Amino acid sequence: MGYLRYTMFNFTYFRKIYIALLLLIAILFVGITGFILIEDYTLGEAFYMTVLTVSTVGFNEVRPLSDLGRIFTAFLIIFSFSTFVYAITSISNYVLDGEYKIYFKDLRIKKKVSKISGHTIICGYGRNGKQAATELKSHYRKYVVIEQDKELSEELREEHDIPFVEGDATLERYLEKAGIESAAALITTLPKDADNLFVVLTAREMNPNLLIISRASKDNSDKKLKRAGANNVIMPDKIGGAHMASLVIKPDVIEFMDYVMGQGTSSVNLEEITFENLPDELKNKSIKELGIRDKSGANIVGLRTPEGEYIINPSPETIITPQAKIFVLGTLEQIDAFREFTSQQNLLNK
Repeated sequence: MGYLRYTMFNFTYFRKIYIALLLLIAILFVGITGFILIEDYTLGEAFYMTVLTVSTVGFNEVRPLSDLGRIFTAFLIIFSFSTFVYAITSISNYVLDGEYKIYFKDLRIKKKVSKISGHTIICGYGRNGKQAATELKSHYRKYVVIEQDKELSEELREEHDIPFVEGDATLERYLEKAGIESAAALITTLPKDADNLFVVLTAREMNPNLLIISRASKDNSDKKLKRAGANNVIMPDKIGGAHMASLVIKPDVIEFMDYVMGQGTSSVNLEEITFENLPDELKNKSIKELGIRDKSGANIVGLRTPEGEYIINPSPETIITPQAKIFVLGTLEQIDAFREFTSQQNLLNK
């Protein structure tokens, strides 16, 4: 079923060839039927005579033709010749233009998309969408791009490791093709706020548990997007201006934060770890009892309480309760060491 779905979706690649083949079959049918009715040929003789006529190879007739038979054959030659030329031209263009490569490349990408889960859907591959994809890729997160612009789609097609869907992200069928039911998050970066609003509404209805992050351009759009179901709304222009001003006011602090967030290097990570991801023996324990620094070298620099309150540099006596999150700062090696420790503890519990 999957292969059939992909083939039907890519029907446009074979459309001219399908039409040419259908015309050739139609001419064979008309020729065979005409020779049987007009010249009283057998089915085998009619088929042989039709093939001779269509191919214009010039062999003698099976039997002498009547006047009506000659007229029928003349028209059959005219129509079959033009159809044959059309078929050859369509096949030649298909091969020379490389359309068959595009077809199989898209087929391979769509098979890859159909198997993905727990991924992030990026709607729009403009400046913001491309940056989001780069960040996700650098952190080894799975993602699928939806883009309807032909030039950007061609750019994505050339990037063999980027799974994408060519189409309008505001339409449900393209969100379905991107695997929205099994997705973990969606980032919509379309240039128009109205389009982003429509994507948010549609995505929230299709997957109520989806984490949705939307781009906004106008000041009054953020509230509408949040009411529509967006978890977070980002205004790139406002953030960019505030960031530049902060670089004037406190440049070293901002540069340090950029460094920590991975914009300057990939050697330092600030990661969030949920209560549910902790081993059972570490749940409902204090930060001191977790012993993260002793076990991995990383540090807990923040905590989000179940009520949504953020605590900077929580005290060692702070208890990690259900629905809480801790923010861990460390090098990649330290973060990996902590993850390895928690994974081993989870395996031991099983």
